[in-house]
Amino acid sequence: MAKNPERRAALTDAAIEVLAQEGARGLTFRAVDIRAGVPVGTASNYFSSRDDLFMQTGARIHSRMTPDPAQVEQAMLPCPSRALVAELMHWLVRRMTDDRAGYLALLELRLEATRRPELRTQLTRTVRAAFEESAAFHRDRHLPGDHTAFLVLYLAMTGVLLEHFTLPEMLGDTGLERLVDAVVERIIPGG
Repeated sequence: MAKNPERRAALTDAAIEVLAQEGARGLTFRAVDIRAGVPVGTASNYFSSRDDLFMQTGARIHSRMTPDPAQVEQAMLPCPSRALVAELMHWLVRRMTDDRAGYLALLELRLEATRRPELRTQLTRTVRAAFEESAAFHRDRHLPGDHTAFLVLYLAMTGVLLEHFTLPEMLGDTGLERLVDAVVERIIPGG
């Protein structure tokens, strides 16, 4: 397998775009080559199989979605409060909106994982690790709410993002900002 990390990142970024626009069925080596603007056959030099392409694309999505540690530190300057949790949730929505293709590709991967046990195992491990890291962050930074509150917040925000990206009209005239504030207000204790 070819080792050029920049080319591999470009190919997985192209795969993310293919997943977001064409779905899992459209994710082929040829489609990735075309989207990346490289000679046909390039992707097959970087990924041992279509399953490998799915798995490495999933890892790349999570890498793209992980916030810069310096931005996290800046966001955490205010004292821990429900208002800070709300701001962090708004920041999450902005980050996901800024990488809309990445979020849609992740949804596609989740659906594909229901049919591919190896992908399900890897994706579960990756998502679980990210969840545990976020839960530890919430706890260690003394943000309000216990582990159950954090879990419910995570599930609620996952639902909000799913609707926002897939069927935004379903939310009607409910403003996304107001909805995020309402979710936090109802789940996280304190004022």
